[in-house]
Amino acid sequence: MSRHTLSVLVENKPGVLTRFSGLIARRGFNIDSLAVGTTGYEELSRITVVVDVHDVPLEQVTKQLNKLVNVIKIVELEPEASVRRAHMIFKVRADAASRAQIAAAVEMFRAHIVDVSPDTVCVEATGEQGKLDALRQVLEPFGIKEIVQSGTVAIGRGSKSITDKAPRA
Repeated sequence: MSRHTLSVLVENKPGVLTRFSGLIARRGFNIDSLAVGTTGYEELSRITVVVDVHDVPLEQVTKQLNKLVNVIKIVELEPEASVRRAHMIFKVRADAASRAQIAAAVEMFRAHIVDVSPDTVCVEATGEQGKLDALRQVLEPFGIKEIVQSGTVAIGRGSKSITDKAPRA
């Protein structure tokens, strides 16, 4: 498996995400994670996508994506040269006896309890995928009722920016 994180600057227009994800699907690539949001410029959005390009060079993916009219710039974010984060919310079974143990585990991972009910707690955590997976393993013995996770967001380290010298839509 060959996972790559791409930061893609696109025009902020209706249908761009549909064409983007459709192209990836038609080429047989798997999207492991997808996050989209506006940038500091109203006319631009950023798509952060983690793709599994099993048995295919990444260059083929980027060439295909660059053919889309609304794609302005594509940058591969190498793990050592970028900051990557995902966000998870866990709903965990918690009776009065286990609540203190769960709170201690949550604190150890710098996560937060964001909701408490008589029989559950909701825990939110942000971090690298490895940290989130480790927290999941710690919470599993208590009984995880539900999990929701965002796509990975990532940004390059240092002073360079994907929006530097980017042509405006």
